[in-house]
Amino acid sequence: MTKRTPVKDAKPRAWQRMLSGRRLDLLDPSPLDIEVEDIAHGLARVARWNGQTRGAHAFSVAEHSVVVEQIVGILYPKLPVKWRLAALLHDSSEYVIGDMISPFKAALGVNYRAFEDRLEGAVHIRFGLPPKTPVEVKRKIKRADRICAHLEATQIAGFSEKESRQFFGPVPPEIDISIAPLPPRKAQALFLERFNTLLEEFDGAKGKKAA
Repeated sequence: MTKRTPVKDAKPRAWQRMLSGRRLDLLDPSPLDIEVEDIAHGLARVARWNGQTRGAHAFSVAEHSVVVEQIVGILYPKLPVKWRLAALLHDSSEYVIGDMISPFKAALGVNYRAFEDRLEGAVHIRFGLPPKTPVEVKRKIKRADRICAHLEATQIAGFSEKESRQFFGPVPPEIDISIAPLPPRKAQALFLERFNTLLEEFDGAKGKKAA
């Protein structure tokens, strides 16, 4: 009787098929496999705060991204439009890896950060942005991100004002934004609308520079 040679385990699948039909390699993401419709669809269905928020709907990463970009525009009105686009896309990697709360990210360490950075870099290249956001711009976006987190924490996540100030810092007086969680389809449409507006402005700015 012939002895059969054991078949070695196949290499684990590290890609995800998107609704657009694209197949994105999560370990080595290609900009060619990234579509904004997939990003908007995914982010609109990823809940901030692991869904532990008040209201009929979760507050999605898509809506959070729009608010962060809005805050960046209020705080830094002269910031070039390409960095406003980067602000909108600051959590874009979460359309495939989800939204982990900050304490868990810290526990996972630098490898998770590098994983996020690779995905973010591919997204940036896909839409004409530098793969790495300059440190100073990143600082501005992070400040807006923390302000948005403060607003979310106090308005829908059950934090007191004192707790929110402790964890996320204060909210400048010029920021007066109400957090109102939207159903996924509306959050998706909101994100796409803002993306298309910014991309059109960005392309226009590039055209003027080239002329």
